Amino acid sequence: MKYPDAVLTKNKKGETEVRNLLSRGSFVKYNYIYPGTGKVAEGGKFSIILKDKKGKKEYYFMIPIKGNRFLGIPQKEKKGSKLWDSKKKKAVNV
Repeated sequence: MKYPDAVLTKNKKGETEVRNLLSRGSFVKYNYIYPGTGKVAEGGKFSIILKDKKGKKEYYFMIPIKGNRFLGIPQKEKKGSKLWDSKKKKAVNV
């Protein structure tokens, strides 16, 4: 199959690859803070929840590693979890 040049990229080995869309949707990103101080916990770890248009969610715990990179660890769905919305000053649903 012939792909448009706009979707082609080269990997580190110099091989041509196609950037292939798997799904489209929205996301939620949140970090962790200490309740007593409000300071960011443990060096910038955060979590993301990817939501596709059908409502399916994928949870990832992101840990900072060397070189401004992150290790993404898949997590199980956390039913009933809420997040603190500092702008609204209340707990909100994911």
